[in-house]
Amino acid sequence: IAMSDEEKNIIFGGPQITDFTKFVGSLGELLLFQLNTNQDKVGIIDGITGRKVTYKEIKEKALHLAEYFRQNGIKAGDVIGICSENRLEFPYTVYGALLVGATITTINLLYTEREMIHTIQLTRPKVIFGTELAIERLTDVARKCSGVEKIIQYGDKALVNGIPVFNDILNDKRYAKPEEDFVHPPEDLDRSALIMMSSGTTGLPKGVQITERNILSTLAQSVDARNELYQEEVELIILSIIPWFHVYGLMTLISSSIGGIILISLPRFDEHLFLSSIEKYRATHVFMVPPLMVFLAKHPLVSKYDLSSLKELYCGAAPLSKEVEKAVMDRIPNITAIRQGFGLSETTLSVLSTRGVKTKPGSVGIVSIGTYCKVIDPETGKILGPNEAGELCFKGPQIMKGYMGNDSATRDTIDSDGWFHTGDVGYFDEEKFFFIVDRLKELIKYKAFQVPPAELEDLLVSHPKVADAAVIGLPDENAGELPMAFVVKQPKVDVTEKEIKDYIASKVTNYKQLRGGVRFINEIPKNPSGKILRRELRLLVKNPQSKL
Repeated sequence: IAMSDEEKNIIFGGPQITDFTKFVGSLGELLLFQLNTNQDKVGIIDGITGRKVTYKEIKEKALHLAEYFRQNGIKAGDVIGICSENRLEFPYTVYGALLVGATITTINLLYTEREMIHTIQLTRPKVIFGTELAIERLTDVARKCSGVEKIIQYGDKALVNGIPVFNDILNDKRYAKPEEDFVHPPEDLDRSALIMMSSGTTGLPKGVQITERNILSTLAQSVDARNELYQEEVELIILSIIPWFHVYGLMTLISSSIGGIILISLPRFDEHLFLSSIEKYRATHVFMVPPLMVFLAKHPLVSKYDLSSLKELYCGAAPLSKEVEKAVMDRIPNITAIRQGFGLSETTLSVLSTRGVKTKPGSVGIVSIGTYCKVIDPETGKILGPNEAGELCFKGPQIMKGYMGNDSATRDTIDSDGWFHTGDVGYFDEEKFFFIVDRLKELIKYKAFQVPPAELEDLLVSHPKVADAAVIGLPDENAGELPMAFVVKQPKVDVTEKEIKDYIASKVTNYKQLRGGVRFINEIPKNPSGKILRRELRLLVKNPQSKL
């Protein structure tokens, strides 16, 4: 069939060679097979305690937990919630759930009560596992939500009366059964394996349903990419501090366990711990976000540690400037490549990645294997050519099933031809390398976190002294963007910047606070249909003299 000129600009990432669905009927089956294959190897190192866990131990703990689920009436299709920092219990829980065909939903540790209730009511978990840091809040919130049958606390000392602790379950002999008695996970590749919460611009997060097929395709894509890139087998020792409650972190975890990779896990960023873990365990690769790259480029501490084991850095979650990229390569000369990628919760992991030998500073790479991409004019839908910026759209086996309980949002995002519209603006060059320009959807990216302006605007307008408000991201070298508010006061009242900032701080999680400050103006610029013209506000920040 002859292609139209427009269709020639649809870019294909090349055929997928690996196909796990030919060998396994479920993700749980693949996981068990791989844990068995690599059982004598170290799988995860707890960077805080130095404890090393082999794949055999991960397998035994996951099977034990699967048996616990089975005996406690958790069956395929039930939802299990996890609210925790990165720690060893987290993968045991995820893998135990996969082995019985249950669905995992993660609850961001930083959520306020309002966001937590929303997540639990949307995803309806039967059991929630929580860290000591969140157990009291979870217990309070669960009382307000129907359907939560049990809360289990990670660790070995109960902080809340009557709440079972994880270690007691692991030590309970009733759940230790020989592997051959293990019940096989159901074979339904289109079931939701994960429900990940994605920040929508329109306020509260949406539940992204990621299927077993989505995950198996993503894993296959990374196997293919690794085979293309590395001629010989490379020993990968990866340091990960990306939270596992975030899709980027969780997919890294699953992919490492399937790939027989050593993963060094840290629950949070601490300058000394981060650098000493690279030095002590001879990490070869690190999953990064742009603020960590700025740290590597500029912080005086970095030169006090031996980082000579590092080979490559992967960077995602927000665009990385080529200046910072160059500064890191100059400072740590043994790093051979910095590989950026681009993806969303809705695409399981990445749809664009720097997966070839060639990399380009500032580029998020080329289209992922097995994936189609087109750049369209957001107004007309016309397919654009090289160096023409437009909305990025993707089609491929890693695109989510849809938003939980929200068909209209799904239809707004995935069109009738199966194209997923990202709401991100970018372009590709002559060599089909992609660059991200801006976001249609206006999300503010503070560090690796996404802050929806609409949520903050709704809260601001609910303040008795505020007549109208708009929020934009103030560019900031270290954090990416800082949420900044423009506020119109109610007539004849006085209100200070501090009063507004404190009010927001009392209502939202830490990363959504108005670190960019508050400016008072006479009116918020809007288009005829009432949409805020954020471009004009951005110009106002760039050029404070211009009056609105």
